[in-house]
Amino acid sequence: MHPDSSDSARSPWTCILWDVDGTIVDGSDAILRRLAITLEHFGLPAAKREELAHWIGPPMFESFQQNVGLSPDQAAEAVAYYRGLSKAEGYTIGARVYPGVGELIAELHACGIPQATASSKPENQVVALMDHFGLEDYFVTITGASPDERTLGAKADIVREALRRLAAAGVDTTRPVLIGDRHHDVDGGAQNDVPVIFVRWGFSWPYEADGAQAAVDDVDQLRDLLLVRG
Repeated sequence: MHPDSSDSARSPWTCILWDVDGTIVDGSDAILRRLAITLEHFGLPAAKREELAHWIGPPMFESFQQNVGLSPDQAAEAVAYYRGLSKAEGYTIGARVYPGVGELIAELHACGIPQATASSKPENQVVALMDHFGLEDYFVTITGASPDERTLGAKADIVREALRRLAAAGVDTTRPVLIGDRHHDVDGGAQNDVPVIFVRWGFSWPYEADGAQAAVDDVDQLRDLLLVRG
């Protein structure tokens, strides 16, 4: 945390929503391994590392349909199989927090800025990750997808739910911002009139930042958009 940041900084935003995969946490090694096992189980070729941008970020239920042509019912079965692997090996194995992001989340909390997750990852996994990395207490609410990703899975719905929970907790949600790394974040924010700051350290193509209010390359640039000093 920057020295005396809590005494000298304020935010132009009344609350901050965070995407998780590719924004706070890099879980790509475990995701790629579980994907390979799942796709092989269903008689499909394994995904390559350079194809991870097709898989990390969007709901898995959607990705199994779009990327390998499964029907909705088959995709639901594939998601259940994939989630079973995740549960068996532990949701936090192989995951890491992107450098500086955890410190920024702690700094924002110290400055009194309410934060929430708004993740397409199943909520129980997001809770496990935030607890594992010691970040859970910095969030007013940890919001993620339902386990089946069908009841609550679309990014716009998850953003809306995160805002609802924040408001229910007494948070001012008049000037929210969403931090994310995929076009799903930009689209989900737009559907809720929430501006998006796009981070380029995740798994994305350059065009995916189109429509975001701003795009940043590192945590220092992000901090400058979230905190105003003096």
